[in-house]
Amino acid sequence: MMKRIGILGSTGSIGKQALEVIARHPAQFSAEVLTARSNYTVLIEQALRFRPSSVVITDESCREAVQSALAGTGIEVRSGSSCLGEVVSGDNVDMVLTAMVGFAGLMPTICAIKAGKQIALANKETLVVAGDLVTQLARENSVQILPVDSEHSAIFQCLAGERNADVEKIWITASGGPFRAFSADKLAKATHTDALKHPTWNMGAKITIDSATLMNKGLEAIEAKWLFGLEPDQIDVVVHPQSVVHSLVLFLDGSIKAQLGLPDMRLPIQYALSYPDRLPGSFPRFSFTEFPALTFESPDLLRFPNLTIAMEVMRKGGNLACIMNAANEVAVDAFLNDRTGFSGMTRIIEKTLEKATFIENAGLIDYIESDFEARSLALSFV
Repeated sequence: MMKRIGILGSTGSIGKQALEVIARHPAQFSAEVLTARSNYTVLIEQALRFRPSSVVITDESCREAVQSALAGTGIEVRSGSSCLGEVVSGDNVDMVLTAMVGFAGLMPTICAIKAGKQIALANKETLVVAGDLVTQLARENSVQILPVDSEHSAIFQCLAGERNADVEKIWITASGGPFRAFSADKLAKATHTDALKHPTWNMGAKITIDSATLMNKGLEAIEAKWLFGLEPDQIDVVVHPQSVVHSLVLFLDGSIKAQLGLPDMRLPIQYALSYPDRLPGSFPRFSFTEFPALTFESPDLLRFPNLTIAMEVMRKGGNLACIMNAANEVAVDAFLNDRTGFSGMTRIIEKTLEKATFIENAGLIDYIESDFEARSLALSFV
């Protein structure tokens, strides 16, 4: 049967690559819902090509342009973030790819889960912010959350046919980002232009900056905790500059499984959309002879303290990950707009965690309020 896909964030890097996968497999997938924040020109192009049943542009000032361009096509045009959850919860959607960046992806993902839609999760912040709540809702509604991040897809594939009780440890691999070899002095002078030059992956600006600070690995560690039911001490990070081994799982008997492949996000996207099947792919194949050496090293926590912050937040629990995520989003935005330096992002996050209200057992309203409070505090530290 054809899967009808709703894409939250179709104009971003993951959304665009997901549409490439859908275009390659027209008998298996259709794009039924496409959403964007403000990139209405790309959204219009996508809608005219894929003919979804509806599109959403959350920036209401862009609605008229989208409405005019799609007039007479039969495509419903909606605007505002409040309708995101509704459009992906309709009977015309089987699976929702959550590819929005940041906290904004939480509420529409919750709506989709409550509607019983399968989730292909590329928005790691959904589980970072409210992993306990989201995983509980998924269980209650018999919804499977399929990871799209290459690291979590790798772990998911390594665990196929295995018992979680047999897992001793997982390693999430990191490329090391563009500043892996930078000295502390050179890091202090790094600009956002430098940070956006990722050595192996083509990603959006926010995720690329998170890669440069290694915050993305901290976020991925927290996400892995909830996705795979692991304890913090079972999760570690290893730097692997070639980005060929996407993650590893160590079992109680000492065996290790790893998933390998060339760095191409279309592979984990296709795997999540087609699961439990594997569809043919024309992507470039990995060759061992072209990679005579695969290297691994420990992350430098002195030069990249954001990873330490995230791992400590994971251990302490409560709403701290929500606070950290909000502060990080503010800090990254400030860095991208030359309002703080590279090390300034860490300072903003640390100060926000010190001042924000800690809630040990948080609910949805608590997470929403914590996000608001943390953003306000973080802005005051910029």
